[in-house]
Amino acid sequence: MRYSDFESIISIHRMSRYLNACGGDTKKAMTLYRRNLQLSQELFTVISCFEIALRNAIDRSCSASYGANWLRDAAHNGGMFDARNTAFTKNSILDAVRKLGGRYAHNKLVAELGFGFWRYMFAPHQFTATGRILLRIFPAKPTSTPAIQYNHTYIFNELAKINDIRNRIAHHEPICFIPGTPIKDTRYVRQHYTLILQLFNWMVVDERALLYGLDHINTVCNQIDSL
Repeated sequence: MRYSDFESIISIHRMSRYLNACGGDTKKAMTLYRRNLQLSQELFTVISCFEIALRNAIDRSCSASYGANWLRDAAHNGGMFDARNTAFTKNSILDAVRKLGGRYAHNKLVAELGFGFWRYMFAPHQFTATGRILLRIFPAKPTSTPAIQYNHTYIFNELAKINDIRNRIAHHEPICFIPGTPIKDTRYVRQHYTLILQLFNWMVVDERALLYGLDHINTVCNQIDSL
């Protein structure tokens, strides 16, 4: 495809960043755009696997302590999230239950709630409401030191980083640049990828086996770096 046709479809504004990053080389700019899409697909797949592992681990932990329907029960009057400080969590659950209607099942409710919901299980009020048990899902987490506290706040902040890049991909924002610049750089992706692998390790998940045949992030990053 000619660059002028490509640009008319994607938009001059969107392509300007890629063109600047490639020194005005239109062929490289189109290639970079395609590589960014490929990288976004690759990373979103890995994030999706992590999200499923995270929410299932949280669900197993809470089910063992609070029963098989703990999530719906938590949003009922007198439930663990029936408090002012956890109202958003309660309402998110109730909205999901209403959306499911007659199709309700606990596993469907777990799947209906998004990454942001599960991240907030480590926010101070939600973490306390669930009995402060959820760090158990990271049995290989390092021991806290005076310099670094590997507590629920640490986990909450690390999950925020993953949630942020997940949202960038979902909103079709590029991830092959230094954020906010037209400078081509894969460190942003590589850092988040490393973080996900680290959290998998803390959960004692064999990420290499889980992601077998799915994970080509370093390969695509190397292709972008070589453009």
